[in-house]
Amino acid sequence: MKRINYIVVFIILVGAFILAACGAAPTATATAAATAAPTTAVATATEVATATEAPTPVAQIPAGTLVQNGHLLMCSDVPYPPQEFFDENGDPQGLDIDIGQEIANRLGLKFQVVNSVFDTIIAAVTSGKCDFIISAMNITADRHVQVSMIPYFQAGQSFVVAKGNPDNISAPLDLCGKSVAVESGTTEASYLQGTDAYEGKGLTQQCTAAGKQPLTVTITQKDTDALQQLQSGKVAAYSADSPVAGYYVVQHPDEFQVAGQVIEPIAEGIAIPCGAADCTNAPLSAVGQAIQTAFNSMVADGTYANILAKWSLSTGAVNP
Repeated sequence: MKRINYIVVFIILVGAFILAACGAAPTATATAAATAAPTTAVATATEVATATEAPTPVAQIPAGTLVQNGHLLMCSDVPYPPQEFFDENGDPQGLDIDIGQEIANRLGLKFQVVNSVFDTIIAAVTSGKCDFIISAMNITADRHVQVSMIPYFQAGQSFVVAKGNPDNISAPLDLCGKSVAVESGTTEASYLQGTDAYEGKGLTQQCTAAGKQPLTVTITQKDTDALQQLQSGKVAAYSADSPVAGYYVVQHPDEFQVAGQVIEPIAEGIAIPCGAADCTNAPLSAVGQAIQTAFNSMVADGTYANILAKWSLSTGAVNP
């Protein structure tokens, strides 16, 4: 998704769902995944135990620069599996959670997840609700103006349809005249509607240019609500990041399948406030520099690769 502005069960994802690319997994329905834990706009921060102990922090963060001394708070829009979701105990899990947790560990800080609505997640970090964001957030020019962004993963967009593909959708233009559900504030929503980075060139405009009927886009506040639109037969397709689409298909093989190929690959970034009116070329803040140092050390010693492999998302690796 992850996605445009704004405490997670694993099942293997095959590489076909990821193009340079969106614990034990629950067997409950997608509806259960949506209600396994609070989903308020900025929910209470949930502390996550660190996986390993770092004897010496790889970087120091100046006193008074964190939202909460001794803690690193990460905003994330949960659930968006396999990158962030809740396990059966209501604890956050997933690729993004593991990366954030390891960063905090390497900085000698306690890690907490602040569950946030994606549409307002950048406002959450810039207003001091958290220190940084990892939430399958695509790096776009508009977002980069608002926050500094450190690439950490890459994914494309996919369409999920009902098993058997009753509407014979194999390419984006096959959706013309049909309905698609998507989470608000995501790259997918912009692509479908022709807004933000896709101003005037989104799928709706492509349909019109091809002499076809425009598609109907159903916007939901949470990703799982969009999936439920497909599950209940209200739309012809659901759109999300390729890792997320693949996850749901593997979770519910008798209900869903991916239609067509992965499209529009894009890098995802760790977002940190920069303290300037335009973060595009602004230097990283002290917190940002420490996070980047920690992430780079994860890449250098192989921990980053191990985390990606754990979630079967190795094809989404980036080289900082």
